[in-house]
Amino acid sequence: MTRNLTSLALVLFMPIAARAADNKVPTLPELKKLNAAFAPVPLNVDLAELPGNERQALAKIVAAARVMDGIYLRQVWAGNEGVLMSLLSDPTPLGKERLKAFLINKGPWWRLDGNRPFLANVPPKPPAGTFYPADATKADLDTWIKGLAPADKEKALAFFYVIRRSSDNKLKGVGYNLEYQTELQVAGSYLLEAAALTTNETLANFLRKRAAAFASNDYYESDMAWMQLDAAIEPVLGPYEVYEDEWFNAKAAFEAFVTIRDDAETAKLAKFSAELQGLENTLPIEPAYRNPKIGALAPIRVVNSIFSSGEAYAGVQTAAFNLPNDERIAKEVGTKRVMLKNVQEAKFAKVLLPISKVALAPIDQKNVVFEAFFTHILMHELMHGLGPHDIKKDGKPTTVRAELQDLYSAVEEAKADITGLWAMQQLIDKGLIDKKLEKSMYVTFLASSFRSLRFGINEAHGKGVALQLNYLLDEGAYKVAKNGSFAVDAKKAKDAVAKLTQELLSLQALGDRNKASDLFTRLAVVRPETQKVLDKLVKVPTDIAPSFPTADKLGAEGEK
Repeated sequence: MTRNLTSLALVLFMPIAARAADNKVPTLPELKKLNAAFAPVPLNVDLAELPGNERQALAKIVAAARVMDGIYLRQVWAGNEGVLMSLLSDPTPLGKERLKAFLINKGPWWRLDGNRPFLANVPPKPPAGTFYPADATKADLDTWIKGLAPADKEKALAFFYVIRRSSDNKLKGVGYNLEYQTELQVAGSYLLEAAALTTNETLANFLRKRAAAFASNDYYESDMAWMQLDAAIEPVLGPYEVYEDEWFNAKAAFEAFVTIRDDAETAKLAKFSAELQGLENTLPIEPAYRNPKIGALAPIRVVNSIFSSGEAYAGVQTAAFNLPNDERIAKEVGTKRVMLKNVQEAKFAKVLLPISKVALAPIDQKNVVFEAFFTHILMHELMHGLGPHDIKKDGKPTTVRAELQDLYSAVEEAKADITGLWAMQQLIDKGLIDKKLEKSMYVTFLASSFRSLRFGINEAHGKGVALQLNYLLDEGAYKVAKNGSFAVDAKKAKDAVAKLTQELLSLQALGDRNKASDLFTRLAVVRPETQKVLDKLVKVPTDIAPSFPTADKLGAEGEK
């Protein structure tokens, strides 16, 4: 689909500089303060051992990854491209600061403040992006979906279809390969060029199949190829997470991670893959809800990021991910857990350590350690693949995602967090994780809870963390001192974590949306004692804003 973006910008948006005087949006000093919440961090990665042809292939993959940004902007809001063009043409200090905020948030809304607009004359952030017709309501879509035949209903709720209106005004599904055809053809051509340059067959196979998926809208084969990828270059490009679809959690947004594998760190963590079935077999839920045979493969990769785009660079930066989201692949071969080590190191140094000095009792501050932070993030990603996924409701086959709908992401993030702590304790008890982490993992998680709450409880991760923090406070696992600092009661933490693990896994197994709603209504709030700590963190960055000098250098090399 081609559009005249210049005309769109002129028609829909007056120049941003001309709207500087607006009491409802931040002034230049206010916007600078907001942008300072993201600490700038250059992600330099050593590519000295990468052969010349692989460097060339990597440059092409980065070029394809940049295309994901444009598609994602369209998915968030139809007006994003016009606003971006207007901001790019504004050379004033305020215009530059607004551009910085736009690029961080991938739109004109501050994601850390309930999606509050930081530009004038923009609408509220659309809760369902542009995945559905602008004139349709959630109720309209819900009624339409319920009236479809099973095969049509599956397509309507599929990851890779937008819903549009036909010429007779009826709703219909349109594949991403058609909706974003122009951009995907460009990205696919870059991937094919990269495939021709690399000598690693598993990488070439993935790149060719992902380019084919962009054209066919069938991502199964390329996801399987990604699971089998064994190369120094570890890229992810395509539609994956469903957080932008706040109506049904059904439509995937485009993103990219381009990374280099850290072989030494990957080897250290490979042992955890062999433990997954044992953890599944001992989950604190009814045995009937456990999976007697999880996927055969559960590869773990520790990587260093050289570039990210699309949803992967929208607001808070991803520290790790667990893909693919296709439940068929999870059942057949498992999923891959990817740890972004240089991103995690930056978050720990720039954000978590400063938070711990404010939020925690002095006796606990020394127990905030990177190894506990890193290992819990890994266990969080591992636990996404465990527990109930395919379930039965009223005797009929369904999925946890389908039953929990808009609450699914928040429940799943909370489950992965708390079950990750539970799993760490199991592995400590077995001697597979050093016992010295037993105290520090609970303390580090507590400090990291304040880090996550600063992202806001309007999004899945923050909402899930608020629930966990309040639950553990109510169970006495966390305590608040008279001076407002938080501390861990190690004796109560183990039992409280197991109890919440059981509760979240059970409601998933039952597809109990009512219970999930009740839990979040009661516990997904910021209580006064927590707010007091958050108020003291005003000078601590909320997250990082990476820049990518290594990727930029590769691009410059390719232009010579």
